[in-house]
Amino acid sequence: MLASPTPSRLLGRQRFPRRGTRAFSLVELMIAVLIISMMFAMAVPTYQRIQRKARATSVVNDFRVFGAAFQAYAHEKGSWPAESAAGVIPTGINDQDIQTAVWSQRTPMGGKFDWENNQVHPGGTSPGGKWRAALAITGTSDAPLIVDADLMEEIDQALDDGDLTTGNFRTGFGDCPIFILEP
Repeated sequence: MLASPTPSRLLGRQRFPRRGTRAFSLVELMIAVLIISMMFAMAVPTYQRIQRKARATSVVNDFRVFGAAFQAYAHEKGSWPAESAAGVIPTGINDQDIQTAVWSQRTPMGGKFDWENNQVHPGGTSPGGKWRAALAITGTSDAPLIVDADLMEEIDQALDDGDLTTGNFRTGFGDCPIFILEP
């Protein structure tokens, strides 16, 4: 039997079996990237809303716990503690009354907790702006206060009546949040 002649162009070359040659085109890759980026763009506001809700919940909880501790102190001693600076625990309040580490550190919205006793907050949302006893969050040099209107409204809805111009939770001087214990 005679062997069939081999074409000269295939001499010395080896044939590889062809696998699926289907690949993604540039347009298909761009559409996939576009879909992923649109999903990401929709997820970011939801993530920010969840973060704001968590910060609001933390601040509301701290205001309630500290408010109860200061009211218990006033009930026990017959008067409110003396005024103190932001982040400084008032005289007479100790670790058994409040978590002093939480009081002294930066809050989730910036600033530090501040005990207000017979203080005036001009420019706040109350006529005269004077309260006998209140808890505030005040910006300091090491913890500046970040005023976020949406966060303030969320705190007010959870803590009070949902209106920053009325009720026990309001904005004080410099738009700082203030929780009034005794008007």
